[in-house]
Amino acid sequence: MNGFIGEYTCRLDEKGRLSLPSRLRAQFPESAGNQLVVNRGFEKCLVLYTKESWLQETARLNAVDDFMSPEIRRFKRIFTNGANLVQIDSAQRVLIPKKLLEYAELHSDVVLNAFNNKVEIWSLKHYENELDVNADEMSRLAQNFFQQQSGKQ
Repeated sequence: MNGFIGEYTCRLDEKGRLSLPSRLRAQFPESAGNQLVVNRGFEKCLVLYTKESWLQETARLNAVDDFMSPEIRRFKRIFTNGANLVQIDSAQRVLIPKKLLEYAELHSDVVLNAFNNKVEIWSLKHYENELDVNADEMSRLAQNFFQQQSGKQ
């Protein structure tokens, strides 16, 4: 999968259902069907994966030997904790589990941010805070990113 594109402002209904924008839904591979995986993100957000992308993520986790490392086992446990298989209903909505809504502090106004092979689900407030950077901070972030990338070559 090449990745998703776009940023979408949406609303959760009172039951915790999220309507998937048609422009985003159209980007899902046909093989995704009506099943997605939702999990906690590293930041105060949720992450929506196609089932195929989720299986790729867990395969990466499983490729790391954890036999002698309690820390690696703990990371794997925490990372996968809370992952839920969700169904896209006939109205193109997914029901987000209450525990995950609470974790990400999602209420009504949310932002879906396409991020590579996944979609982040943010509260509008947390998303705006995450992106509130000045030019100096953006330059520092870019410099750190490109230094790490050049070190991998």
